[in-house]
Amino acid sequence: MLTVALLALLCASVSANAIQARSSSYSGEYGGGGGKRFSHSGNQLDGPITALRVRVNKYYIVGLQVRYGKVWSDYVGGSNGDLEEIFLHPGESVIQVSGKYKWYLKKLVFVTDKGRYLPFGKDSGTSFNAVPLHPNTVLRFISGRSGSLIDAIGLHWDVYPSSCSRC
Repeated sequence: MLTVALLALLCASVSANAIQARSSSYSGEYGGGGGKRFSHSGNQLDGPITALRVRVNKYYIVGLQVRYGKVWSDYVGGSNGDLEEIFLHPGESVIQVSGKYKWYLKKLVFVTDKGRYLPFGKDSGTSFNAVPLHPNTVLRFISGRSGSLIDAIGLHWDVYPSSCSRC
């Protein structure tokens, strides 16, 4: 009898886990095949995305850096071109990323839940449009490949952190 009860409890636990809502998803990788891999997966522990730095030249996205909470990620990419910096408003999140690429990333457009469009780069190449797969999720961190330019980008979505004491 005890064995049957334990088996029933185990089955109920497995069923509950199977129907739990998923929240994380991944979009990408958009771009060419070169470069060295990078990931900001650990940076998301510093808080939500609060600012973006993107370096662009005449043709490409050269480099990028993301601020998570109050901490900037490592800069990835090259050093040529103009550096642009945009801060998100408190509580604002990125809910869509579109862009263009050929062998390298050419354009990025970050769209926020406050209706802002934050464009970087040039309008040519193959288009992509990335959104989270699950409702009420936002851009939590990026990954990709880079060298002297940003070769490719991946976008990782999940729920907004419920509390962040360092943000």
